[in-house]
Amino acid sequence: MPHAVAAPAVAPAALLQLESIGMAYGQPPRLFYALRDVNLQIADGEFVCLVGPSGCGKSTLLRLVAGLLAPTEGRVLYRGEALSGVNPHTAIVFQTFALFPWLTVVENVEVALKARGVAPAARRERAQRLIELVGLAGFEDAYPRELSGGMRQKAGFARALAVEPELLCLDEPFSALDVLSAEALRGELLELWTRHAMPTRAILMVTHNIEEAVELADRIVVMAKDPGRVLTEVRVDLRHPRRRQDTAFQALADHVYAAVTGRTGTEAEVLGAAPGAPGATRKLPAARLEAIAGLVEKLAADGGRADLPRLAAEFGMELDDLMPLVEAAERLGLVRIEQGDLHLLALGHGYADASIPVRKEILAGRVLRVPLVRWIYETLQRDDNQRIVRSFFVDALRNEFGDKADEQLDVAIDWGRYADLFAYDEDAAELYLES
Repeated sequence: MPHAVAAPAVAPAALLQLESIGMAYGQPPRLFYALRDVNLQIADGEFVCLVGPSGCGKSTLLRLVAGLLAPTEGRVLYRGEALSGVNPHTAIVFQTFALFPWLTVVENVEVALKARGVAPAARRERAQRLIELVGLAGFEDAYPRELSGGMRQKAGFARALAVEPELLCLDEPFSALDVLSAEALRGELLELWTRHAMPTRAILMVTHNIEEAVELADRIVVMAKDPGRVLTEVRVDLRHPRRRQDTAFQALADHVYAAVTGRTGTEAEVLGAAPGAPGATRKLPAARLEAIAGLVEKLAADGGRADLPRLAAEFGMELDDLMPLVEAAERLGLVRIEQGDLHLLALGHGYADASIPVRKEILAGRVLRVPLVRWIYETLQRDDNQRIVRSFFVDALRNEFGDKADEQLDVAIDWGRYADLFAYDEDAAELYLES
């Protein structure tokens, strides 16, 4: 009896297709292309994230998908049909909540249903069910001003889900939230998605946060600018839930980061090796990470490039005093030094455009990749009490830094505390992990 032959796996059907999309402004010969020759597919069952530098057209692309804009070149296909006008199968959640302040939570969720002619009783029932689904039960009659940022964004999710979109579009939906609220809401969205608790068939999300994309997406589309275009795509095959501290997560995030910034060196070449590992352990520059914001904002205001001596003069500093801050920003992937000039990289542009909580989250994700800081964090994790006396680390670092071991540990502690990775008890002279 002949062996049975397995049928070939059937690829998921494409919900969305973008074919040679271009978006131009102005009149010939002075045309500015926000997007050019963009080709992209979103399959049924996919969670896709768009990442890239500020100005690469991520949000514009989202609006084209939703039919809020029409491309000047190419076409948008949904389930094989060319899109004309607003896409009735999509809904968008914006970063600024976009709730009507004069309506209660339940009335905000009902808005789109009312516009579609759903009967009052039916729309109230659906709104109540969605409010409970996103964790806002008990706040149906509250007004937006009475809610926290995370709760307002939950209301935005409920309103988007009310129309039961096949494709849910998210435009940096967590960037206006504080770090803890964003983390909690990401977890709730992921739980709804992985449990198939909502009718959505696919999600397309714009984010500047690479760690966020690796945590959520099945596929990450990396875009470049001038003009906006698809640079590469990265599959994310990690199982949920994904932990940012895991080696595989960090390696994948670094791969995406390298694609965004155009970095070609390996992690060890750029950041050095962990203490005790093969390769050199690079010294950390003695710079406080809080000061990076001013440097990046100045570069962004100067068009993303500045002469280092002139920059030092404008800050009222000697060049030698400015260099540790510049080196820290370079080590964390925000800037690059070339022939005496400082260039703002894609991640730096995203940092400059982000809110204060999101800026801290960006730096926290990058700090965890610094081998010296990560070595301390992982050493604390392996300890039964997750608390280790300072002298242990100093002794270990003397092999790498000699009489500068204490100084290097102080910098590493400062960076680790800023990233909320670990804490330091000065009275007991102990490093520890906070619960």
